[in-house]
Amino acid sequence: MASTYLSRTQNGTVNNNKIATFSFWLKRSGISAYQDPMSAVSGSDYAQIQFTNTDTLSIYQRDSGSTTMQVVTTRVFRDTSAWYHIVVALDTTQATASDRVKIYVNGVQETSFGTSTYPTQNLVLRLNTASHSQSVGAYSTSANYVNGSMTHFHQIDGTAYDASTFGETDATTGIWKPKVSPSVTYGTNGFFLKFENSGSMGLDSSPNGNNFTVNGSLRQTVDTPTNVFATLNPLIANGIANPTYSNGNLTSTGTTSTGAYDLGSSTLGISTGKWYWEVKLSDASASAMFGATANPQLNAQTTGYNLTAGDGTAQYTYGYLASNGNFYNDAGGSAFGNSFTTNDIIGVALDCTNSKIYFSKNGVWQGSSDPSAGTGGKDIQSGETYFAKFDEYNSGAQSTINVNFGSGYFGITPVASAGSNGNGAIFEYDVPTGYYALNTKNINTYG
Repeated sequence: MASTYLSRTQNGTVNNNKIATFSFWLKRSGISAYQDPMSAVSGSDYAQIQFTNTDTLSIYQRDSGSTTMQVVTTRVFRDTSAWYHIVVALDTTQATASDRVKIYVNGVQETSFGTSTYPTQNLVLRLNTASHSQSVGAYSTSANYVNGSMTHFHQIDGTAYDASTFGETDATTGIWKPKVSPSVTYGTNGFFLKFENSGSMGLDSSPNGNNFTVNGSLRQTVDTPTNVFATLNPLIANGIANPTYSNGNLTSTGTTSTGAYDLGSSTLGISTGKWYWEVKLSDASASAMFGATANPQLNAQTTGYNLTAGDGTAQYTYGYLASNGNFYNDAGGSAFGNSFTTNDIIGVALDCTNSKIYFSKNGVWQGSSDPSAGTGGKDIQSGETYFAKFDEYNSGAQSTINVNFGSGYFGITPVASAGSNGNGAIFEYDVPTGYYALNTKNINTYG
């Protein structure tokens, strides 16, 4: 949602401006920056539900120049591979100060706070007050944009609910999951944003019709709390250069430093099953290499294309190099397929069951291989857990790659014409028979 947000002016009347609940699911992409899933502003008075620049969660309100509420968790929120369920229940009518602000994360109430300035009894909540300008995904209109994805965002006017109202533990997996139709009373100022209608992302699914205006290029995502898709992992320390991730961590934009290596890997790894993803090279770097690795942290801290040196330092790493079309492993390179360049789309088919990796260029499988038939391909080490791997070497120009793990987009551009056999995902080209998109539902079923 970075650089985009939803806005509305709250109702002229509310059920109770001293009691409210906010429940939402959020998957972070960017961290270590101020980001506001919710804010409400009236002149110089405002309130925020905010991730701070140290990745704690803060509930804050300011009235007439003074802080009237500030509750900040000691817990930090830096996992960019999973969804968080956040519930904030506010009830300033409570006699006990600590009962006036309750925070739940994935069904469990937070009890450890670095700052705990609780509101005075009967403080009016600006997050649920008539005529205040309200934003979802930013502070007001131009700051603290959420860098990530959100879904199932509820505001309850007049009732303080706990987390079990909105989520439950899956009996099979033991994972906390959303209740798609929770039994709640929204009150006149409440709303429910599902983000399920791509043509009307600000649609309120509560009975109230409190619709929001979409500002910026908000996109729907196939990544959900019940089916988490792989993305690029910003927590893997690069050691050489630090690319900037965007578009839900599916775009990597490198530095402009000549000689800098921009290295990345996926958030999800696999050790069994058959998997497919696509990468689009969005610049003319001749040194791009895409493939898979069993050692993402090790390879992020060594010298970029150490594969080409054949020095054994990139153990159990396999790649297809743009400049010459060769295949590389830690022993060196060998002739394989055609070279590739700007706007070419590389498909990677990783067969962990039979220890093979395949590469396609613009839908054509290279090296006389056919992953559907299990013919050709390159051998990989068995018994390892592999992650998608992405490398680029900068020669003075800023490098960019866009990864499609099944979202149907390269950056902000949708695929031109979706291939077949998407298995609940959207790719540019046909997915080989028996291969699946890299997400938790498929891993649980086919991994």
